[in-house]
Amino acid sequence: MNLKLKLLLFLSILLTLLLLTHLTIIVHIPTKTATQPNPIISTNQNHTSSSFPVSFAYLISASSADLPKLKRLLLALYHPANHYLIHLDYAAPHQEHLDLAHFVLTHPVFARFANVWVVAKPNLVTYRGPTMLTTTLHAMAALLRTCHWDWFINLSASDYPLVTQDDLIAAFSDLPKDLNFIQHSSNLGWKLNKRAKPIIVDPALYSKNKSEIWWVIKQRSLPTAFKLYTGSAWMILSRSFAEYSVVGWDNLPRILLLYYANFVSSPEHYFQTLICNTPEYRNTTVNHDLHQITWDTPPKQHPRILALKDYNSLVQSNRPFARKFKANTLVLNKIDQELLKRSHGQFSYGGWCAEKHGGCSRVVSHDYGGLKPGPGFERLKGLLTRLLSTDFFSKRQCK
Repeated sequence: MNLKLKLLLFLSILLTLLLLTHLTIIVHIPTKTATQPNPIISTNQNHTSSSFPVSFAYLISASSADLPKLKRLLLALYHPANHYLIHLDYAAPHQEHLDLAHFVLTHPVFARFANVWVVAKPNLVTYRGPTMLTTTLHAMAALLRTCHWDWFINLSASDYPLVTQDDLIAAFSDLPKDLNFIQHSSNLGWKLNKRAKPIIVDPALYSKNKSEIWWVIKQRSLPTAFKLYTGSAWMILSRSFAEYSVVGWDNLPRILLLYYANFVSSPEHYFQTLICNTPEYRNTTVNHDLHQITWDTPPKQHPRILALKDYNSLVQSNRPFARKFKANTLVLNKIDQELLKRSHGQFSYGGWCAEKHGGCSRVVSHDYGGLKPGPGFERLKGLLTRLLSTDFFSKRQCK
């Protein structure tokens, strides 16, 4: 059987599964010859989050060989109140796209709540290029159109939670929904000469073949129409600001998108510059990314890979997320066991699926069991209280 016949057979199986499970997802398996891709995701509204105080929309980005980490992360993060959009780099092997689609489509809990989707037309993502930024904006637009949620969270397959989703939902339940957790600074330091002045071109914007960014010989001066900011690429953004970023009434979101198309590592700058140059949002920032990230001394290009020796510092950080992790390491096993009460192949502990023996693999009641926050809630609540105190919040906003 040739490849085309195999693909047709697989797609027919997927369609049958869709009809049988009523899963509201449209998954497009990319091929090198595809010319008419399906929509990203369906526009059917999901109402499972209505009984919970707040809801999060996750973008989880993955690259080639990330599937084991991605599947584990999705199970650890999953909650019926939330919404999950997965982006697997276009350059990943075709079989990985098929495996991801099969995993999402055939999982009975994902089918029941219909809140996990796969990007139908994935982007080719270039390291340090603007294509990760366009992927994030793409995800925001799709999630805004598809479902109700309160905050947007972007993660990669190398991230992992340090609290359960019940902990996270409970901790955010009494916060103002216009808050944006985004690390930012106007002190660019070495980045002025290494990022702001150089001009780069990302071939992934116009080519289907993966390659490095290339550098223009001529440099540019610093902008005078707006002030540059920098910070972490990982953030938790309000629905209101996400909507402004995609369809803002002001032209600044589009102007900055054009400017940052030729900027090195634009995901570490775009949203910071946008929010701090917009009067309606500049005072909604909490200057923190809620991630525990460890760097070497002196810092290298990438953060240090976290290991079992880092476990205590991860817990003591009180942060809900950490990175970077390798697949199936001892530290992840300890996080599962001690912090998430999660068994292999199951979900993190939560009121919607709690079982007597610590496992979490099925829905236990019609109302999903409510919330059952644990020690992670207390840790995270303490951090949020400090971040929103007068000494921290007002003194560390955009300057």
